[in-house]
Amino acid sequence: MISSTPNPKLQTLSPKIRVAQIITRMDWGGAPDIIRIICKNLDPEIYDVILISGPSEHLTQKTVEFFGEFVNNLKIVKSLQRDIHPLLDLKAFWKLLRLFKKEKFDIVHTHTAKAGCLGRIAAKLAGIKVIVHTSHGHNFYGYFNPVFSKCLVCVERILSSLTDKIITLTMLEQRDLLRFKVAAKEKIEVAHTAVESSNINKEDLQKSVLLKKELGINNGKIIVGMVGRLELIKGVKYFIEAAIQIADKFKNVQFLLVGEGSLKQDLEQRVKQAKLEDRFVFSGWREDVIDIMLLMDMMVLASLNEAVGIVLIEAQGLGIPVIASAVGGIPEVVEDGKSGILVAPKDINGFYDAMALLIEDESKRIAMAEAAIKFERDKYDPADLCRIIARTYDMLLNSN
Repeated sequence: MISSTPNPKLQTLSPKIRVAQIITRMDWGGAPDIIRIICKNLDPEIYDVILISGPSEHLTQKTVEFFGEFVNNLKIVKSLQRDIHPLLDLKAFWKLLRLFKKEKFDIVHTHTAKAGCLGRIAAKLAGIKVIVHTSHGHNFYGYFNPVFSKCLVCVERILSSLTDKIITLTMLEQRDLLRFKVAAKEKIEVAHTAVESSNINKEDLQKSVLLKKELGINNGKIIVGMVGRLELIKGVKYFIEAAIQIADKFKNVQFLLVGEGSLKQDLEQRVKQAKLEDRFVFSGWREDVIDIMLLMDMMVLASLNEAVGIVLIEAQGLGIPVIASAVGGIPEVVEDGKSGILVAPKDINGFYDAMALLIEDESKRIAMAEAAIKFERDKYDPADLCRIIARTYDMLLNSN
């Protein structure tokens, strides 16, 4: 647990500092992992942490276990959803406003865009002392058309005025907030992202054997994997095109794509058109993502925009070298040439060359795997993240 010195003024009023963590959903992804880390690691002797979330459909095993442990501090707001829906959004807003007034939180910490918008406005109207926000990304460019992106920037500038501190997980996010004049530098705190350690043991390796059989992966094949949403922003089609070229040249390689998305059928059709169905496995959504990642000899993420790329950090922690687009915050989480290889976005030939290099050079794969483990363990300790968050909370409370 992360210890911190509580505000003495508040200590006379309440035995604990009440903190609400708010997100639209706890489905698989980087933001839920960070929230889980915060909820589990803030000192329970000092902080009474409540998690407020919309409904979730695709929980990882870790989140299922966490919900079981945190059930008494978990509140589900059914109308709080990721997609824009005016009626549901209004309903969620009033629910949050009533909840904040009833629970009398000392701190409201919102996460991601929708929860950040509804949560911060409701918190301000409810008279919450301290309002903190973490975006877990940057929607100012690359995701939407230019007009809508400009509108988002304007909205975030307004919301920033309601916010006491914005905590970013990468230097990229800080630079974007300053570049688009969303917040002044003194309002921004950088707390580098973190990942929970994955304990690899013999049982995990035995699971790998069973999973290969279940998924139709042949023993002795080099497995090139991808984990993520099968959407345009993830650059999946560029990975597929490079992979098809790899499959034509290297017969000892299979490709494993873990995830769902609107492009799934098109991607499967492209593989079928290339007559390579036996070389590609589309597993769909899986709860046992970490177990499946253990099957991979390398991981590819060809995103066109990516705030952090938590899956790349997780892969490196498992000793999996990564190949990824040099976009967004990815250069901060991959040591190019050491723990992985960075490629220009949309560069099919670049992805082909990087995969071919690691397929042909086993010693290179092994060296990168060892460097990846060290890099992940040295840089992404949950204790460091939560120590900064606790320090930020206390500083803000003491200034009120």
